[in-house]
Amino acid sequence: MNAPHKRDFSTNERLPRIALLAAGIGLLSTLAAFVLLSLIRLFTNLFFFQQFSFAEHSPATNTLGAWVIAIPVIGGLIVGLMARFGSEKIRGHGIPEAIEAILFGKSRMSPKVAILKPLSSGVVIGSGGPFGAEGPIIMTGGALGSLIAQCVHVTAAERKTLLVAGAAAGMTAVFGTPVAAVLLAVELLLFEWRPRSFLPVALACAVAGFARAVFFGVDPLFPLTTAAPTPVALLSCIVAGLLSGMLACGLSAALYRVEDTFAKLPVHWMWWPALGAIVIGIGGWLEPRALGVGYDVIGDLLHQHIALKIALALLVVKAVMWVIALGSGTSGGVLAPLLMLGAGLGTVLSPVLPGGDPALWPLVCMAATLGATLGAPLTAIVFAFGLTHDANALLPLLAATLVAHGFATVVMKRSIMTEKIARRGYHIYREYGVDPLERHDIGEVMTSADRLVVIDGAATLDTVETQYFGATQTHRAYPVVQNGRLLGLVDRATLDAQRARAGADTPISAAFADRAPAVALAHEPCRVVASRLAMLGLERLPVVADEQSLRITGIVSRSDLIKPALQHFDDEHKRERFRPVVPVNLRDFGSRKAG
Repeated sequence: MNAPHKRDFSTNERLPRIALLAAGIGLLSTLAAFVLLSLIRLFTNLFFFQQFSFAEHSPATNTLGAWVIAIPVIGGLIVGLMARFGSEKIRGHGIPEAIEAILFGKSRMSPKVAILKPLSSGVVIGSGGPFGAEGPIIMTGGALGSLIAQCVHVTAAERKTLLVAGAAAGMTAVFGTPVAAVLLAVELLLFEWRPRSFLPVALACAVAGFARAVFFGVDPLFPLTTAAPTPVALLSCIVAGLLSGMLACGLSAALYRVEDTFAKLPVHWMWWPALGAIVIGIGGWLEPRALGVGYDVIGDLLHQHIALKIALALLVVKAVMWVIALGSGTSGGVLAPLLMLGAGLGTVLSPVLPGGDPALWPLVCMAATLGATLGAPLTAIVFAFGLTHDANALLPLLAATLVAHGFATVVMKRSIMTEKIARRGYHIYREYGVDPLERHDIGEVMTSADRLVVIDGAATLDTVETQYFGATQTHRAYPVVQNGRLLGLVDRATLDAQRARAGADTPISAAFADRAPAVALAHEPCRVVASRLAMLGLERLPVVADEQSLRITGIVSRSDLIKPALQHFDDEHKRERFRPVVPVNLRDFGSRKAG
């Protein structure tokens, strides 16, 4: 029988069901985003304007004077109590917690997180916290996906897919950037590139993108059109990328330095958000536009509506407020603050960077800072385009963001997303490629049938021990075959167990009378068979032509599965040159030409 044709991707008959669940989660995450943003507006009005209203007001327009310092402290106290007596999981900006649940918690999240995370974030941001709504909605959407997955019969891998679908759909609903949300899932959350996970996540984002129009409209969050850049802009992109990378590294280092400082305080962590909120209040009193989400400020920075000195002051105050507030363990997101800080850097640089529209550089630095901080450059590039729909900026965005990402990769061991997880004792290796065991099948590494020593099933136990397991033993296990069909593999343990149950004249075939043999097929990927060996606790498996005839064609062992890894090692480390470089004497060349 001919082996089936190999496929580019593995098949999964459960994919339609998981995709349907993901679509429903996309709708729920959009609703959750609407609730979260409504809570932020409600608490903003309650804290800063003393009115029960869902109307959108900027906290910068408050008339509280110096009393504004107390508002963030009140919010910090409330959130500290919610974390202490509700769920500690609501602390932080959400994405590291989602990653930890995916990789080390079998994608299980509690109902408390789904309720308390948006509520606590609404309180923090509504009381002036310098955060965005994206981290909380990623955590909330992920919790919704996880909870729904826990109510149906799914595997841990499928539960991960549904968790990430909810998280990415939530980001789509807040920003209206479905493609960037899918890329965020690929670069930060899924840790794989497979249709079984990618397609449901993408479908959830598409559903959230269409549903978003009902609640938030269809226009981009920060519409912008810049002039096409000139070739000189490439040098400016390199400068902008390097400075954005430096800003990203500085912010990340400062954040965890602040976290370490709070950890040394002789007070319970429940009080930390209130202590950090004192700095928020002072910063908000000095620079009111640094309070809250600040989408209006980001728009003004992108459109060059803020003077240089004010932009610089805003950049410094926002950075200090955000680093100290997030380091205190309160609840809030990182994307919106990074957008504002990057845009502020671009505003400061725009008068001196040649080759592009002055409005280009806030956008470029915004994306570069975000990509370098998150370690997700593709997400940042597409995210910036999705927020503005500025096609002329795509090439500068690509150049600057990759420079910033390269700089941060060299300078920082871990990103702001993984450092917190590493401090809890878990290491996350974010590079991934095609596993060598996935690229090769069993037929390429097995010991073929013409090199096997086969035992006849009619042979007695005494004969088998004398001829195959005596002083001249050449293999650890031998296939047992009767009438052309494989019965199983016999090793010393199997032989001794059968001798204890039966006499020496009993045929070896009796050892396999009550069980079907575990086998591998030549066309199966090495990864599948390696998992089977681990699951069954075996050292080797017979390879058969098909499961009906059980005609043996070879044996594969654990040591055989090392062969693809050796080839991968050679590809990575062995340097080769196939064409020798022959030095050319230019004088001889000239004389031959003259002749």
